[in-house]
Amino acid sequence: MLQILTISCKLQVNPEVARKIDATLMRFAEACEWINANTPGSLTNKTAMQALVYKDVRAKFGMSANLTIQAVRRVCANRKTAKQKNKQVKGFKPTSVSYDARIFSFREKDWTVSLTLLECRERFKLLIGNYQRHYLKGQEPTSATLVKKQSGEYYIQIQIESDAPEIQDTERSRSDKVLGVDLGRTDIASTSVGDSWSGQQITKIRDHYAKLRAVLQQKAAKGTRSSRRRCRQLLARLSGKEKRFQSWVNHNISCRLVDKAASNGMVIALEDLTGIRERTNKEPRPNIERRRSNSWAFFQLRQLLTYKCVVKV
Repeated sequence: MLQILTISCKLQVNPEVARKIDATLMRFAEACEWINANTPGSLTNKTAMQALVYKDVRAKFGMSANLTIQAVRRVCANRKTAKQKNKQVKGFKPTSVSYDARIFSFREKDWTVSLTLLECRERFKLLIGNYQRHYLKGQEPTSATLVKKQSGEYYIQIQIESDAPEIQDTERSRSDKVLGVDLGRTDIASTSVGDSWSGQQITKIRDHYAKLRAVLQQKAAKGTRSSRRRCRQLLARLSGKEKRFQSWVNHNISCRLVDKAASNGMVIALEDLTGIRERTNKEPRPNIERRRSNSWAFFQLRQLLTYKCVVKV
């Protein structure tokens, strides 16, 4: 099993080099915009798209060969993501550039990275702590993403690939070394050692979102043209807010469970809820109960637990 970790590292950048980075970010975004506008909208194959626009992009935007290829890959990736959501790629902001091994390198002896910009190659010192040094030590990363934050600071997000340790089979573990976890709605998670996370406040918040969504959907169907458009925008924003809230809660619960198990040398045995929606939906229930039972992401919690356990090991 291959795991990929992304290590975010702040770059030490002086004003002169910052202008070069900004120019590279802007040119990369412009190239992505041009590629997206001058290729068939249904095209998502990197090889086919590169054959169509590679020479034109290099001549028009003056980027290196690999930056040009990375721009093609960015457009293809964004189109695939948009296609999954039944949307169109709207645009590209000058906030990030993708790098591979030919235009990016990491040097451990002085904790620096080298990046190809528009007209030169620059070396940057990493402003990092023990956490980043621990994961980067002894590594030879081959890909990264240069990012400009809203604060104006520059970061390099380095991807590290490694073989994940095998997940221990709980059936072969001693019974006194197993942390059992029961999932539900009243308590999102309850452990065999007495820890639990109540779902009462969570249910209250999700009910609030449901009522607000119902009001907006009604106005989006019956209001004026401008109010319908505004309500659709609010519904999209509300959906994103609810998803972030759900992920935040699951992240917190999974972190606490993994820390508890790791500190006591235990393995985690998680309740199997496969097919629970299909089974419970066959029973007659009020709509509100059906919505409450179908809305929580227990599978996401299981995925986060698996990921965090692998990283913790």
